[in-house]
Amino acid sequence: MTIRVAAARYAIGEPEDFNGFAEGVATQVAQVARQGAQVAVLPEYLALEAAAMFDAPTRADLAASLAALQDCRDDYLALARELARRHGLWLLAGSFLWRMPSGRYRNRALLAAPGGQVAWQDKLTLTGYERGAGMIEVGDELKVFGTELGRIAINICYDVEFPLYARAQAEAGARLLLVPSCTDTVAGANRVRVGCRARALENPLYVACAVTHGAAPWSPVLDINTGTAGIYSPIDRGFADDGILAQASDGWAIADLDLQAFDAHAAQAQVAVARDWPAQLRPALRRARVQAL
Repeated sequence: MTIRVAAARYAIGEPEDFNGFAEGVATQVAQVARQGAQVAVLPEYLALEAAAMFDAPTRADLAASLAALQDCRDDYLALARELARRHGLWLLAGSFLWRMPSGRYRNRALLAAPGGQVAWQDKLTLTGYERGAGMIEVGDELKVFGTELGRIAINICYDVEFPLYARAQAEAGARLLLVPSCTDTVAGANRVRVGCRARALENPLYVACAVTHGAAPWSPVLDINTGTAGIYSPIDRGFADDGILAQASDGWAIADLDLQAFDAHAAQAQVAVARDWPAQLRPALRRARVQAL
């Protein structure tokens, strides 16, 4: 099965109200829907763009803006459902900082189905900024979603830099990994991109990474945004020689992905990292021995 996947380089704006935010997101999704996208990926922290509608003290304070955004949670979910239904696609609607019973927040990526169902994956490893904020907690479950297109998984930004998450998801049958990301330095953007490409090589997987773009000086989180949207494959026979299927420094990266290529890959691969993965877990190799010379 060949599917068309689109990953956004999303320019952060300054909407005056939630309707303005929703219209901006809807315009972006409609653009790739017209190009035949069956899966569309929006970036991490997308919901924080809607915090621009609050007064200056609220939107400049992370705790205050997260608390205020909870009143928009149902509207955000409704927007994701409506866009997925309207365009008949799977929409990763960025991430929303979701207040939990503990009073803390989880960085939650929302995946809306064409039928209106919404599933989610919480971020599993916090960045230094997220830990330092003192109000964000880690998720406690790693998921793979069974869809009519095949099995899809999500790693939120920093999570893609840890190989065992994607490895477990690939072992559970995932063939497409969606990575919503938000980075404020070139180094951060490069780390995420290298993580995406490594996860594609190891498992194997297709990986689609969406990023935020531009400046939002009114927000303590979305202040500066860097990165390039990209869609990546393994590097082997039957795939791109450099593993890069599409990149976008503006707008959307779009690629057609053959999910059946992995079956052919198993028979003709030059290397078989996924098959050979257990070799590195041999007891004698789990710890390096220091040898004096």
